[in-house]
Amino acid sequence: MKALISVDMEGISGIVHSSETNPERYDYQRGRELMTAEANAVIAGVLDAEPTAEVRVADAHGTFRNLLPERLDRRARLVRGKPRALNMLAGLDAETDAALFVGYHVRAGEGPGVLAHTMNGEILDVRVAGRSLGEIGLNAAMAGHLGVPVVLLSGDDAACAEAADLIPGAVTVPVKEALGMAAAVTLHPEEARDRLRRAAADAVSRREEIRPLALVGPLDVEVDLASPHTVDLATLVPDVSRTAGARTVTFTAADYATAYRLILLLAQLATIKPA
Repeated sequence: MKALISVDMEGISGIVHSSETNPERYDYQRGRELMTAEANAVIAGVLDAEPTAEVRVADAHGTFRNLLPERLDRRARLVRGKPRALNMLAGLDAETDAALFVGYHVRAGEGPGVLAHTMNGEILDVRVAGRSLGEIGLNAAMAGHLGVPVVLLSGDDAACAEAADLIPGAVTVPVKEALGMAAAVTLHPEEARDRLRRAAADAVSRREEIRPLALVGPLDVEVDLASPHTVDLATLVPDVSRTAGARTVTFTAADYATAYRLILLLAQLATIKPA
C-alpha cells in the first residue's frame, strides 16, 4: 500500500496567525514543530493500519521547507523544496492508493476560516467548470485525475466542511473552530494528534469506499486575480484571455492535469511585481 500525506500549515492545531506560518516572523519555529508533530501522528496512523505501507510526506506550505526532517518519523520519506511537479502533491502518482491532507485551510473568500486563502493572497477565486475551488478542491481533483482518493483532511471546521462537500465519505478531523481570520478555539496539540492518528488509520482502512474527485475535460476555467498587472502577464500565456472585467482571466483545458498546471503558473505570475 502506498500513501501520500500532503501537509500544509494554516490548519494545524494551535496555529491561528501568520507569525506562526511565515519564516520571517518570530513564532515560525514553533509553528514548524507543531506541523511536524501532526505529520508524525498521521504517519503513525497510516502505519497502524498498514504496517508495510510506503509513506511519502509532501511539505506543502509556502517554501515547501517547513517540516523538520530530523524530527519526522523515520519510516516515511519527505518530499521537500520547490519548484516541483504537482506542487503540494509532489510524490503522488497513479500507483498511490490514498492521499491524506493535513493542516489544510478553507478557500479564499470563505469563512470564518483561519488564514483562509487560495495559493497566495493574489488569487481571489478559481472556478473550474463553474465550481469555486480552493487548495482542497484543486488538489483533490488532481489526485482524482490520477485515480487517487483523498481519504482524510484535517484543519479548522470550515476546511472540514469544504472537504466533506467535495469528497463524500472522506474522514475529516476538525482540530480547531474558526472564529475569524486569525482566531480560533483550538484543541490541545496532543489531543489533536491522538485524533489524527486514529482517523488516519480509519481512513486508510476505508480507502476503497471513497471515490476520487474526478473532473472530466474539456474544462472551462476562470481565475480572479487581485492585481491588474497579473492579468496583463497572464494574457501572455497561450490560450489565456482577459474577460470584460479587469481581474478575471479564462481558458479551456483539455483535461484536469492541464488545468492544474496552468492554475499553478498563474499563481506564480501573481507573485511578480511591476518593474
